[in-house]
Amino acid sequence: MEGSDALSSKSFDPDDCYDYGLLIDLFEMNRHVPIPEVYKTLFESFGPQHWWPGRTRLEVVIGAILTQNTAWTNIEKVIRRLKKEKGLNLHVLHQENAQTIAEWIKPAGYFNVKAKRIKAFVDTVFRGYGGRLEKLFTLETSLLRQVLLHIHGIGPETADSILLYAAKRPVFVVDAYTRRFLSRHGWIHSDASYDEIARLFESKMGKDVQTYNEYHALIVQLGKSFCKTKPLCENCPLHPWLNPV
Repeated sequence: MEGSDALSSKSFDPDDCYDYGLLIDLFEMNRHVPIPEVYKTLFESFGPQHWWPGRTRLEVVIGAILTQNTAWTNIEKVIRRLKKEKGLNLHVLHQENAQTIAEWIKPAGYFNVKAKRIKAFVDTVFRGYGGRLEKLFTLETSLLRQVLLHIHGIGPETADSILLYAAKRPVFVVDAYTRRFLSRHGWIHSDASYDEIARLFESKMGKDVQTYNEYHALIVQLGKSFCKTKPLCENCPLHPWLNPV
């Protein structure tokens, strides 16, 4: 989804004695946030979002890499071009050079950078998993996430989008819209890390792929419709939870 992988990722182990202060912060942050109620309200307001609109797992992966800082309408143009060039194929992407791929994905913006990221992902699949995406996706979730995060240009949001939407793993995707609405409601502290925010949802919503899928898509719709850079709070479905200024 649209957003940025600039959100920081902070590793946390509750058994680590050096993280007790963080554990207290997480407890305080989690205790007051109505995560299930927000989900119900958004679903009642917007309905099912039918996301991710990719026909194959590779199409979802490519979309997740391309969508950073880009409107989805531009990604749709790229997907059409890739289909025309037979480029939604691991072997084709592996054989083509980054310059050719960059030409195919121009509407996505930052096309030279994103072409290198696509090549890095594809090279990883061929180097370690015989060019088979399904073999990569047999890895246990935490290991698969680490593999993805070690690929050039793939950060937490892109990795988790691939995990949730392509690999069907119960991992919550945190994007800029998520941070924005939580911050505006005073539900997270200003320096909350990516992983802290993800745990906030996972601790309250259980481990369910479809729920995480729907919730993330609903948050994106919230960000596009109401919680914009210049917010439209008065008619927002979450307005009852907004603290008066």
